[in-house]
Amino acid sequence: FPFPYTPYRIQEQFMEALYGALEAGRVGIFESPTGTGKSLSLICGALSWLRDWEEKRRQEEERLLALGAGGQDGLTPQQARPGSADTAGQPDWVTAFVQKKEERDMVDRLKEEQIRRKKREDRLEKIRHNVQLKYAAKRKRCEEDEAKRLLQLSKEALSQGAGEGAPDQLHHNEEELILAEYESDDEKKVVSGLEEDDDDLEEEHVTKIYYCSRTHSQLSQFVHEVQKSPFGKDTRLVSLGSRQNLCVNEEVRRLGALQLINDRCMEMQKNKHEKKSNEENEGKKRRVSRTTCPFYSFEQMQFLRDEVLVEVKDIEQLVSLGRETKACPYYGSRFAIPAAQLVVLPYQMLLHEPTRNAAGIKLKDQVVIIDEAHNLIDTITCIHSAEVSGSQLCCAHSQLSQYMERYRKHLKAKNLMYIKQILYLLEQFVAMLGGNVNQNPGCQAVSQTGTVLKSINDFLFQSQIDNINLFKVQRYCEKSLISRKLFGFVERYGGPDSAVKTNKENQKLAGLQDFLLTLQQGSDKEGDPAVEAEHDQLQTASPLMQIEGFLSALTNANQDGRVILNRQGTVGRSSLKFLLLNPAVHFAKVVEECRAVIIAGGTMQPVADFREQLLCCAGVDPARIMEFSCGHVIPPENILPIILCSGPSNQQLEFTYQTRDLPQMMDETGRILCNLCNVVPGGVVCFFPSYEYEKQVYSHWEKTGLLARLAAKKKIFQEPKKANQVEQVLVEYAKCIKRCSQTGGQMTGALLFSVVGGKMSEGINFSDDLGRCVIMVGMPYPNIRSPELQEKMTWLDKTMPRAAGQAPSRLLIENLCMKAVNQSIGRAIRHQKDFASILLLDHRYARPAIFNKLPQWIRERTQVKPVFGSAFAELRKVRTCCILSL
Repeated sequence: FPFPYTPYRIQEQFMEALYGALEAGRVGIFESPTGTGKSLSLICGALSWLRDWEEKRRQEEERLLALGAGGQDGLTPQQARPGSADTAGQPDWVTAFVQKKEERDMVDRLKEEQIRRKKREDRLEKIRHNVQLKYAAKRKRCEEDEAKRLLQLSKEALSQGAGEGAPDQLHHNEEELILAEYESDDEKKVVSGLEEDDDDLEEEHVTKIYYCSRTHSQLSQFVHEVQKSPFGKDTRLVSLGSRQNLCVNEEVRRLGALQLINDRCMEMQKNKHEKKSNEENEGKKRRVSRTTCPFYSFEQMQFLRDEVLVEVKDIEQLVSLGRETKACPYYGSRFAIPAAQLVVLPYQMLLHEPTRNAAGIKLKDQVVIIDEAHNLIDTITCIHSAEVSGSQLCCAHSQLSQYMERYRKHLKAKNLMYIKQILYLLEQFVAMLGGNVNQNPGCQAVSQTGTVLKSINDFLFQSQIDNINLFKVQRYCEKSLISRKLFGFVERYGGPDSAVKTNKENQKLAGLQDFLLTLQQGSDKEGDPAVEAEHDQLQTASPLMQIEGFLSALTNANQDGRVILNRQGTVGRSSLKFLLLNPAVHFAKVVEECRAVIIAGGTMQPVADFREQLLCCAGVDPARIMEFSCGHVIPPENILPIILCSGPSNQQLEFTYQTRDLPQMMDETGRILCNLCNVVPGGVVCFFPSYEYEKQVYSHWEKTGLLARLAAKKKIFQEPKKANQVEQVLVEYAKCIKRCSQTGGQMTGALLFSVVGGKMSEGINFSDDLGRCVIMVGMPYPNIRSPELQEKMTWLDKTMPRAAGQAPSRLLIENLCMKAVNQSIGRAIRHQKDFASILLLDHRYARPAIFNKLPQWIRERTQVKPVFGSAFAELRKVRTCCILSL
């Protein structure tokens, strides 16, 4: 395998296993601990297979074309099988004729493919080596911009005074808010937004690898690894992202919220398509100002597409190129998909079928690699779940009623019919929460508080909406862009500053303004916690966007999900939530269509969840599934994992819900930490099962004086709840450790209290001195009182077989706990020369069922210590080794 340096043996094993899985078309679960060069192994293994596969295919094509040119029979092995044609009982001459025709068709197809490939390669080669082409294209764009500007000035000069004050009830620009005539519910091919002569962009999809990860920063990191690899120069790679990440139109970017950006972009495209037909009637009617996007141009996007394919670029470089070339990176990158060999994209874009289709992603016979996949099941569940509050439902109803009242005379019959259906749905949803849409949700008390779970069918029947075709309503919302129109309407009339000219209009729209005002006052009175700006903007400005997601979720099969009615105090604070129980239904199409699927991560244990809940439920043949797990590159003496069963005063460590609050249990934990802080240099990270428990222990230690003893050795930091404060705490934590190591003295470093499942248990590296010891207090079992979890457990027990005598629900609880533990303790070792100790404080970790769910590379080196003394002696040895190695 080509590699930028001599690979570790485990990297070679990883690449060999990966190559074999892709060649055999398997579904693989691959685990490679962080610090073992997983990204490079994935890149070099997968791209080596792709290069070999392309070469094999090219040779086969040449062989077939040579046979075709020579007029020989039997082009393909399938057609050469003896007696295969006679099975249908047809005469030999008919069979021979059909065979010949198939052969000729195949040769013609191969010739076309070859010509197309040659044309593409020549075009990219030209761009790669001809710098003048770039400058010529840039100059042409500048000339076009100037011509457009002058034309616009001329049009404005001619139109001054013309058409002003024309007899029209609508204000200037208000036409944009009116829904266009909705003609049909029938499925139609979505217009791609290109002119008729844009066939050049419609290419056949070559065999490719789709690589997806959780965040844009992880994807950028992966692209940089590709750039550094031996494949960096000659791989056609395209990075995909959301409009929020890729849009270069400042007017659209300013909207902030992703849904608003999406809708505005779609509307601008629609305007572009309608422009031609409007231009013919422009002289007769008053001019309608419909904004189009200057970056959405076929020629510019074609140029951007080729630039993307010529050289590997990450998202930031793609956006810079888009600004420079005045081409849309969002659509330009999509047009590059068919010819790309490696497509890099976020989870959501691949796992959500409508998004996948909209992006032009075709999975048939392709390879998919899902990295950082430890939380894949949760991700699929979250993508396909949806929640709406009573406030949002009431607000949407008020906005839509006002909109319908204002534009009733301008709307076609079909639009009115669908708007009335949506209004009825909103009324019934609020009624299910025990409220009335016409009253302020913040002031309506709910008589029966609590949480109720219903099947989809029961919810539809009880809310009396089973007679409405939700598929058609969902399609109407999507095609008519009604939520965008409504947002524009609220922008214009919903704010307190909006001035409306006539008294009649004032009366009609005062209701909307008053209602929005009371909504704000209602939520202020309730003292709701401040939510993030984007969510807040969507909630008040366009709640219909959120509700569309809930309507879409209700179209799932009855057995695959549940509707949760959460009634809390007032209607405004109550909510409806759709919970997906069976994520496999949405993953099934991916594994069915793809040639091979690789699910990879640093910590994949326990893998039973992936195998049972995701793959087997998605219909994957168990023989197609393979597992690969490799060890770590660090020497065995560089890591010391210990399961500690009792503390310094021989108190047994068992942090159950019943015992963990006992003063003696909290005191014992404090004594363990005090002893450790005396011998462990640098940083110590201590994970608690929840924020509440961490707070409880912290205040207990404050009262007993134990915190002061700890603070004498290590400066104490606490993980903040707010995401925007995490970075600051980490910076201070790192500075303190560095300062202590340089100055010496009594203070030996820092102690960080973190929370399992919090901001610091995933994606943050405590390498070297930042994490010389990681402590896990107790076992972080999820809250089994949660209605969502209870429903999931019931569903699993009904649908899954018992494994090794254990109920599937019990296994789920254990697996969720151990996944969280493995993620947290994996933070410490990040590279070959790193070293750390890991302490698991709870005797239950020693139970075989739990112990076997630790990652293999940690499990092999774990020592179980019944008493604290022998554990402490081992930790002192690690300290000695550390000092020697330093």
